This record gives sequence, C-alpha cells and structure tokens, in this order.
Amino acid sequence: MSLSLPADPPHARSLTRVVPEISAALDGRSDWFGPARSAIVWVLDGLGAHNLAARAGHARFLAGARSKKDAARTVFPSTTAAALTSLLTGTMPGQHGLVGYRVRVPGTDDVVNQLRGWDTDGLPLSFQRATSLADSLGRPFFTVSRTEYAGTGFTAVTLGGAAFHGVDDLTDRVRLAADLAARHPGSIVYLYAPDLDSIGHKRGWESGDWISVLESVDAAARTLAASLAPGIGVVVTSDHGMVDVPRHRHVLLGESDARLAGVRLIGGEPRMLHLYAEPGEEAAVLARWREAEGSRSWVLSRAEIVASGLMGVIDPSVIERIGDVVVAPRAGIAYYDDRLADKAPQRMVGQHGSLTDEERIVPLIRLGAFA
Repeated sequence: MSLSLPADPPHARSLTRVVPEISAALDGRSDWFGPARSAIVWVLDGLGAHNLAARAGHARFLAGARSKKDAARTVFPSTTAAALTSLLTGTMPGQHGLVGYRVRVPGTDDVVNQLRGWDTDGLPLSFQRATSLADSLGRPFFTVSRTEYAGTGFTAVTLGGAAFHGVDDLTDRVRLAADLAARHPGSIVYLYAPDLDSIGHKRGWESGDWISVLESVDAAARTLAASLAPGIGVVVTSDHGMVDVPRHRHVLLGESDARLAGVRLIGGEPRMLHLYAEPGEEAAVLARWREAEGSRSWVLSRAEIVASGLMGVIDPSVIERIGDVVVAPRAGIAYYDDRLADKAPQRMVGQHGSLTDEERIVPLIRLGAFA
C-alpha cells in the first residue's frame, strides 16, 4: 500500500452505535447515554464537528451544549447514502451494501445513484442488505422529515416500517418530534434536517448563506430543547462533515486523459471515486493512478479496501460493488469526469466522501435527559 491510512483512535465512537446505544438508554443500560423515557436522534446533514467548531459563534446553543469529547466517527465513504444507512441499520457499508453515492450493479454497466436510484432506475429494495433498526429494535419508531422524502425508496430501505411524519418547516418539525417522544414512552424519533448539506453543496460551508442556515438550525435546537418533556433524551449528530473545493481545485478528467486508460466506468463522487476497470486492466489502472495521484490522494485496490476494514467486514455479495480502484483525496481537491455533458456537479462547492477528519468526525451533542 503506497500510503498509510488514517486510523480511528481506539475508543472512538462509531456512528453505527448511536441508535443502538439510544435504545439501550431507554432500558437504562447504555454505555454512552443516561437513562431516558424516550429519545430523539436529530441528524443535521452535512454538519461536521470541524464545521461547527469553526462557526461556533453562529451556533451558540449547539456549540455550548457540546464538549470536545462529544464526537463520533462516520463511516467510509463519508457520504449520505452510506452513512445514514449505517446509522439506521447499525451496520457498516460492507454489510448493508451502499458503498458510495453512485456504485456499479455487479454484472452490469449500470452505475446507480444510491439515494434516488430506487425510484429512478428501478434499484430493488433488496440491494440494501441490512434490516432497519426501526424494525429490529422492537420499540415504537417515528420519522419526522421533509414531506418530499415520504414514500421514497431510500426512506423505505433505511427506515423500514417507521411511522413517517412529513413537515417542511424546521421549527414545526422539531416541535412535532418533541411531541411524539412525549406521547409515546419507550419510542425513538428520527428527526432529519438536510438544510446545511443542501446550502453547503451549493454555496460552500464557508459562505454567508451557510452561516445563515446554521443560525436557523441553532434557533431550532433551542426550540427543541425548550419543547422537551421531562425524561426525553436528545442526540444531535450528523452523517458527515464538509470541505469546500473551489473551481481552481477541481481535477478534470477529459477525453485524452491518460488516467482514464483502462477505466470502463466511474462511480462514487468527487471526493471518493470508484474506478471500474476493463477486464484485465485492474493492475494497470491502479499503478497509473498511484503514480499520478498518490501524492494527494489515497489510491487503493479493491483487495486493499477489503483488507483495510474501512468499510467493515465486506459481504461477498457486496465486494464487486466496490471499484477495482478507489481514490479518496487527502488534499482539498475533487475529481470530475469532464466528458459528461452535465456540468452541474462541477458547480457544487461543498464536498465530502473521503477519509479526512473534516469529513469523518461528526458531533454527538446531548440534550434533555442525555445532557
């Protein structure tokens, strides 16, 4: 292996354990959280621990409620499809099978979006291999999210039979979550807010627009805390952090690019490529990318990904979903297939997916009975 991989500290908390530990807390036996009557897990999509720390003055409530130890490590790749599925199934990507934003369906040339492909490309629900914790924990489980996510395939594969409540206004959403937790002892409420991720992709997390949304989120957190009935515990976390990659840091892969020799398909996302090689070209593609990009990215073979444990223990049915070569930037760059007619992805500023601390360390803030 050409570069040492970052290792999580021995006692680092994994995002996969958050919901099981919350459930254990409702029985008074969690190693992470104190006892509670019911609980809310609030995912602020795209809010990394580094992002929050850097803008703490604009999120005084959330920052003030968090100690330096209140953090968890999200999964690799640090992308929404993989991370939310890991949070809501308690399993690593190598088990549930959503190993990236766009991945190849084994035996085909179809590279399918793991967030929307269930609805747009006919991806079968069985492609997600793990059982949702909403179905396996044996307790009431509610989802409070935007109405647009009701009935989607991704909601189905991650939340199973959880009762869905669609509310578009964020303040109304947190109040409903508090009400559901109060009225249903022993329950877990999954509360989801994509606002920071959306504006981060569009404008960047260092933009004034992102700060404005963060202030709104922080105000909603105050409302949630004020709305909690006694005995309700809250964990505020995220699926990943974010780094800004301005246009001059884009790495464009064009028609005559030598790095694309032997590459049949490209999956993943700009900060975590899955490269699927032509048959027999796997070793050559690996060598080519290591020589060209090894100084600024981790470049790994599929076998090295399996051996590394980065995606957990990988089920045999999942192995071929992983690229023959995986490229994850260490530097502040993003890779784009410039041969594609659609240039919209190149207008995105905020990015994530790789192994850096900025992308993988997320908050684990405790409110209410968990404070």
